[in-house]
Amino acid sequence: MQNQTAADFITALQLHQSDTEKEKLQRYFKTGEGEYGAGDVFMGIRMGELFKIAADFMALPLDEVELLLDSPIHEIRAGALSIMDKKGRSKKTTEPERKAMFELYLRRLDRINNWDLVDVSCQYVIGRYLEDKPRDILYELAQSDDMWARRTAIVSTAYFLRNKQPDDTFAIAAILVNDREDLIHKAVGGWLRQAGKTDKTRLKRFLDVYAAAMPGTMLRYATEHFDIAEKEYYRQLK
Repeated sequence: MQNQTAADFITALQLHQSDTEKEKLQRYFKTGEGEYGAGDVFMGIRMGELFKIAADFMALPLDEVELLLDSPIHEIRAGALSIMDKKGRSKKTTEPERKAMFELYLRRLDRINNWDLVDVSCQYVIGRYLEDKPRDILYELAQSDDMWARRTAIVSTAYFLRNKQPDDTFAIAAILVNDREDLIHKAVGGWLRQAGKTDKTRLKRFLDVYAAAMPGTMLRYATEHFDIAEKEYYRQLK
């Protein structure tokens, strides 16, 4: 489909709006005062429907995608990032297009303000682009004051883990091991668990050094696939 616009995408979403779904999403993403999603506005679109619509808008130009990112509505921003993810996954996407998406994501990190927005996009928009490039930017993001930049740093390494390259996952996990945010604890623990599927011995070496200082959630996620005795050993280090 040619000549797609941000307005066309929003119109397509509106056809699937549901007040019942809106209430569910507001509860799920914890939009109350002081919560991670505080201030987010929802229109009430099932994520499955949103992803299907995003697939129909893969030809949407990036300047139109950026207009979607400007929206205060969560699902519209999620749709923009899902479109970018699908472009990132496509073998037809050119290197200049990948570079433009990479730069757009980083330039508009201010609009990526919840865990689902990070997770739906950064593996193929950030990780895929950095596959054959220096990865210094991930280490800068890992030390950012912004929680979603830090989550981007660790979640982006999922692309490298697909290719059995766990180095960056372990290195960034070491930076984030004392992070104050629960959503970082869960991401780091989960990605350490995945890294351990590639190299369990290395994961154990990492835990030998860091388990005593790791938040409980992070350690629990990281050792989820360990046997009972192994889990107990690392719990007792705390």
